[in-house]
Amino acid sequence: MSFAALRATLAPLLDVVIIYYLIYRVLLIIKGTRAVPMLIGLVVIVILYALSQEAYLGLPTFNWLLEQFIGNLLLIVVVVFQADIRRALAAFGRTQILTQFRGGAGAQAIDELVKASTSLAQQTIGALIVIERDADLEPYLEESTRIDARLSKELLYSIFVPERQNPLHDGAVVVRRNRVEAAGVFLPMSVNPNIERALGTRHRAALGLSEETDALVIVVSEERGTVSLACEGDLDLDLKAAALRERLTNLLIKRPTRLFRRDRSVVTLLTRKQSKASEEAPPAP
Repeated sequence: MSFAALRATLAPLLDVVIIYYLIYRVLLIIKGTRAVPMLIGLVVIVILYALSQEAYLGLPTFNWLLEQFIGNLLLIVVVVFQADIRRALAAFGRTQILTQFRGGAGAQAIDELVKASTSLAQQTIGALIVIERDADLEPYLEESTRIDARLSKELLYSIFVPERQNPLHDGAVVVRRNRVEAAGVFLPMSVNPNIERALGTRHRAALGLSEETDALVIVVSEERGTVSLACEGDLDLDLKAAALRERLTNLLIKRPTRLFRRDRSVVTLLTRKQSKASEEAPPAP
């Protein structure tokens, strides 16, 4: 077989493999972020544009409006997905390992997180503990202090002790694959107008990251000595140790793997009464 014939045979296959790999990598990068529902919205607009043409539904005015929108689609994509594009370019050459808490190691890590959180709350020491899930948090770690140490209650406690000689206590800690990956991490603040005014900057930072990614954020309030958990734009307030352990177990070990995450526009704040009621509920048989 000649080279020209071999190239003609392999070129379509190679073309499909490259496109498949690019789409796969893009889906891995945006998995667990706000980019997924926005991408779905753009796909729906393109489908509506095709259906509104004369050959199908015949909606000339609607078709003209969508045509103007699609004509500026490249600019819209760059503006809407600028953070995701920056993260994709930075991470494209890096193998992404999806974070999963599974088996005994996950249960042990959750136990250390609960012990550290309750201990910090008892001493009224503020803390932010981020647990990475599907979304890659590497862009948020650029200005942080790398640690890469085994997760333990003692390590987390020592990081958040508010001493003048300890500059790391002001930022957040990121937990990745059952290890403390980095400390002194600064999180994006939530701009949701529905957040209660009584909540401080730690809670707003936790909500900000949970709105942008699928990460879990444990918040320890130094003013009230309470523990809260931010997840997908929701904030569970004033969790006791048992309730926190149950929530982390359900979200990290028992949760099904999924690509699409719900898009939250309103923050739901569970009151102290609701949290206490969930704790006092009898266990399932």
